Amino acid sequence: MRAIGFVLALIGTCLFMAPNAAQAQATRTWISGVGDDVNPCSRTAPCKTFPGAISKTAAGGEIDTLDPGGFGAVTITKAITLANEGIGEAGILVAGTNGITVNCATDPNCTVILRGLQIDGGPVGSNSLSGVKFVAGKTLIIQHCAIRNFTGTQPNGYGVSFTPSSGTATLYIDDSTIVTNGPLGGTSGGGVFIGPTGNPTVNVTISNTQISNNTAGVRADTTGMSGGSISVSIDKSEAAGNAFAGLAVVTAPTSSVTANLNVTRTVVAHNGFGLNANGSGAILRIGSSTVVNNATGVKQQNGAVMTSYGNNQISDNPIPGPTITVVGPT
Repeated sequence: MRAIGFVLALIGTCLFMAPNAAQAQATRTWISGVGDDVNPCSRTAPCKTFPGAISKTAAGGEIDTLDPGGFGAVTITKAITLANEGIGEAGILVAGTNGITVNCATDPNCTVILRGLQIDGGPVGSNSLSGVKFVAGKTLIIQHCAIRNFTGTQPNGYGVSFTPSSGTATLYIDDSTIVTNGPLGGTSGGGVFIGPTGNPTVNVTISNTQISNNTAGVRADTTGMSGGSISVSIDKSEAAGNAFAGLAVVTAPTSSVTANLNVTRTVVAHNGFGLNANGSGAILRIGSSTVVNNATGVKQQNGAVMTSYGNNQISDNPIPGPTITVVGPT
């Protein structure tokens, strides 16, 4: 009888513990501005912050917002989706740190999706680092987000800093605004920085996105790489009012590492430089785009290659810069 009682007690304990284990690693969890991180992050008992929910969400799962709120900076080390599907502002407001850090060092196949978030580095003087800092992983997808006011000094001060060091890493940015990033009056920082180290293969697609009023707009830079390559495509977007280059691709002067920047249906206006290609491995191609009212329209140096499909409007730049070689579409 004692043995039977022990078995029944053991079964009861397992049944009691099973829901808790499931809650600890649920596929979908929920957060709310009036939630509590001691909760299981269920629909009826939501957590309050992304950091509170992430430990209770399984790899590959999703954290959804139930109502507007400020949900806290977070470091992501596994595949996950942070999603706001239009319930009001899902904010991450920080001071002196990163908004979201993606560092999937132990999972090279990690995919992270950020959707519908407002990521803010705070008022002048906050010196926040970067809005989204990607260190390691496979894919980062940013959709319908606003990233602003990250003004930390080099190597920080970016809306998005994408700096993998190995493997193949991919960045997608769609339907987003990335504005007012980079230290005030400084020469570093900016909207989107693609600056890998080591020898990764890096692919970036930016579409339907405004990148404006930053120190620099988009910069693809291989100078920290020993091998690999960068390929960036920008379509139906805007780079405007950035203090330095609106769109730039940079390699070391004699580097064998290549960086391709392909621009289509994009407005590049009111920047210090409209287009900047610098270094023997730098290749910039532009089609169906407008480059106007930049202090310098085009800057091409140190063996960089720049080509146009002949269907752009490049005008009204006080310093035009060199004429871009026209090639036919292929």
